Amino acid sequence: MTAMAVSVPVSRTGHDTVPLFRLFAAELRWIFRRPRTLAVLGLLALVPIVVGIGLTLVGQNSGSDAPDDSGGALLASAVNNAFVLPIAAMVMTLTLLLPLASAMAGADAIAGEAAHGTLRGWLIAPVSRGRLLTVKAFGVATVSVVAVLAMCVTGVATGLIINGTDSLFTLSGTTLSLGEALLRILLVGGWIVLQLWAVGAVALAVSSWTEHPMLVVASVLAMNIVFTILGFLTSLKWLHPFLLTQDWTLAPAAVLQDPMMLTRFGDGAIRAVCYIVVGLSLAYARLATRDG
Repeated sequence: MTAMAVSVPVSRTGHDTVPLFRLFAAELRWIFRRPRTLAVLGLLALVPIVVGIGLTLVGQNSGSDAPDDSGGALLASAVNNAFVLPIAAMVMTLTLLLPLASAMAGADAIAGEAAHGTLRGWLIAPVSRGRLLTVKAFGVATVSVVAVLAMCVTGVATGLIINGTDSLFTLSGTTLSLGEALLRILLVGGWIVLQLWAVGAVALAVSSWTEHPMLVVASVLAMNIVFTILGFLTSLKWLHPFLLTQDWTLAPAAVLQDPMMLTRFGDGAIRAVCYIVVGLSLAYARLATRDG
């Protein structure tokens, strides 16, 4: 009688067998080894220092002229005020530099790796498309958090060194303790991080359709510029609630008042969450049908 060899199936590595924490760690190592990522983060960390020193020098020689625009008024309020300085620096960079950091991270996450052929390595690992997008979104989110946190730390440190701990007061004249000031600064920082996550989600959506990272960055920054211009047109007021950049400069100013008016904060947060959901959904739909 011929002995029948029974083949026992060998367990294969499935799409979901690689632990997520290992994928997250690998993604973060890859991100923070990019010189341009470190350069942008370093530049953002220097902004509050430069703004603080500049406002101190200007404040010593300026007259009583008050700025007409809200951005200039916010910067003027940061003179001799360690509480306003980090918030003013973040609001000032929210128009370009902070979205640039998120857009670059989103562009490198998919389009950049597809252009260099490293994206295919994730699929050979193997990693499912959903887990791939989760890892990439985590990387973009981490860059946004690090960027804002770096500005908060250097902004608070610069304000305290230049103005001291007795310069923590709101625009309403209420003096804050160091703990209260830090909580309000972190509240603004968290809100700005949420806006940057929305920008990153849009960048991931665009990045999933191309292999040219610079095209992703240009598209996202162009979107911000167009949205900002549309926000100034009163004839398109019906469109303003749908614009991601709406109230980017006004909402953080609510934390500087006493009591705080958080209506714009809530509207901006809801709007950002909607952009995150739509952006990640479009990115996943593209990755799920993308060859290679």
